[in-house]
Amino acid sequence: MARMKFLCDAERCIECNACVTACKNEHEVPWGINRRRLVTLNDGKPGERSISMACMHCNDPPCAAVCPVDCFLQTADGVVLHSKDLCIGCGYCFYACPFGAPQYPRTTDFGSRGKMDKCTFCAGGPEPDGSVEEYQKYGANRLAEGKLPLCAEMCSTRALMGGDGAVLADIYQERSLRRGYGSGAPGWSTAYGRNDRGSPFAPGGPGTGMAGTGGA
Repeated sequence: MARMKFLCDAERCIECNACVTACKNEHEVPWGINRRRLVTLNDGKPGERSISMACMHCNDPPCAAVCPVDCFLQTADGVVLHSKDLCIGCGYCFYACPFGAPQYPRTTDFGSRGKMDKCTFCAGGPEPDGSVEEYQKYGANRLAEGKLPLCAEMCSTRALMGGDGAVLADIYQERSLRRGYGSGAPGWSTAYGRNDRGSPFAPGGPGTGMAGTGGA
């Protein structure tokens, strides 16, 4: 059985926010919530890196460990889902998650924050697949349609990937070998080396000649 995971390659991310926008549009995420967001380190300085962050669907999710009402569940694919019917909005999961994935909706005029919300890996929720109730609470269920998360599919540089964790690990290992790092070798910071030209792992796809124009 595949274990669904996200992987964001910081060497390829160009901070375009396409993943963030795709997520909000696909699921009609309420105002004040971003299930996915971009984090940039050393903004405008040498060594600047950006990474797309969302729920990482941990094998042993800390959010589930601290939830007092057991509203988190894990599918056979390893996707961590959240039941809005059981959630009491205590916020324990927000503090337990190292990625800040569970979030409150925007506070109302009376201070009520409601149920928590989080990335679903485009797998909907506990309701029947494709039902109106599922979409209203959790958004689209692309996995039930045989599709991958839209945020990953919309990434133009293939920095953000989603799918079987074993496959993603193989892809990233191939990229690492092409860049020449893994043991501190020089050239690790170069995202697209000449060896990437025509590679299926490089932006533009095989034979386009787009990869490798940035130097060795």
